[in-house]
Amino acid sequence: MLFSVYANPEHVHFLISESPDDGENEFAEIIADSTSKFINDYYLCKGIFTWQQRCSAVSVSKTDVKKVCNYFLNQPEHHKKHTFEEEYMKFTRLYQQTIKPGESA
Repeated sequence: MLFSVYANPEHVHFLISESPDDGENEFAEIIADSTSKFINDYYLCKGIFTWQQRCSAVSVSKTDVKKVCNYFLNQPEHHKKHTFEEEYMKFTRLYQQTIKPGESA
């Protein structure tokens, strides 16, 4: 189930509910392939559109769904104070602290 999607000029946020049998890589590939095809089929940008090779995925609790959706919708205001790069570096530092060596993200 797709709860929320928000596209910024340099990054996109998705909030989905996925089956434990599905992986983030599979979802990212489906989104990347279908959106790239759509953008290129309808000439929505100059040249050929491609996504970057990497992305990030995290889990949130059901109780945080509304909070995360509101965070997505507040992106224009949020990025007036914090750049994407600043936010991403802070996020990865915090998130990586929860990963133990040898575990995959």
